[in-house]
Amino acid sequence: MKVIWNLLALLGLAVLVLMIIVLVKLGPSAVGKLAKFDPAAGATYATIGKTLLQTGSAAEATVWKVPVTAGLKPEEVEQTMRFVANEHNIKNVGELPLYKEVEAISGKPFRFLKIYMFCNAMTAAKMVEMSDAFSAYLPCRISLVEDPQGKLWLYTLNMDLMIHGGEPLTPELTEEATRVKDIILDIMKRGASGDF
Repeated sequence: MKVIWNLLALLGLAVLVLMIIVLVKLGPSAVGKLAKFDPAAGATYATIGKTLLQTGSAAEATVWKVPVTAGLKPEEVEQTMRFVANEHNIKNVGELPLYKEVEAISGKPFRFLKIYMFCNAMTAAKMVEMSDAFSAYLPCRISLVEDPQGKLWLYTLNMDLMIHGGEPLTPELTEEATRVKDIILDIMKRGASGDF
């Protein structure tokens, strides 16, 4: 038990030192600006920071991933995701079978890697009206990836960063963006299990 307390104390000290360094780098006005952030910003960045420290990968820290149930084929995952998207009335606006492009260029087989794009156009328009930078997050993407060991995974961007990572969105936009986030997570969860 003492070891756990010491580790937590060490982690707390590391976070405190990191916060001091960030505040020094950003300047004295940073505290006032940070106070205007969404109330969930701290928890969002803490989760990202924890994953970054565990993996050393910024990409890993900013995505959500779900393992696909063993035995499911990519076609079954795809079919389920399309069904769930349709059930939620979110459009499948494109699919990019990247593995086929790699195979065509290299002339060699490549593991399964396909990107699916989903969008609610009206929510997307509202996000862009708030900031053109949100366009880089559009449309919502889910990747179906076969890892080097042959296991399938679903990946998507951590949308909490977009929703809670800075100054608050309007209440209406927060509600709408959260609904889209919940839909994307449902598509992933059910796709990963083949659950129509």
